[in-house]
Amino acid sequence: MQPRYNLWLEVDGQVVLSLWRAALLRAVASCGSISGAAEYMDIPYRTAWQKIHEMETRLGEKLVATQTGGAHGGGARLTPAAERHLARFDRLAQDMERFVAEAFAANFSDP
Repeated sequence: MQPRYNLWLEVDGQVVLSLWRAALLRAVASCGSISGAAEYMDIPYRTAWQKIHEMETRLGEKLVATQTGGAHGGGARLTPAAERHLARFDRLAQDMERFVAEAFAANFSDP
């Protein structure tokens, strides 16, 4: 047997950050655009944009800075706020993994 859990953070009962949403933000960072992140995650651009907008609205801060096209092309990058939230979420996820593993071992080990 192995324990399983899912981690997400809410504001006023609405999801703000989850493993999936963190992956979306990381995809924006690695792809350099929301459209590239959407393609990478195999979701419609509209869905990616909506989820980012939801996170930003619920947190009250910008997570993705965008630049429209032109001579240097368009793109997107994570803001320092997004980097901070991702780092905190990663630490929490690591802490939860340790806690779940320890609690599982304590409660399901053979006597």
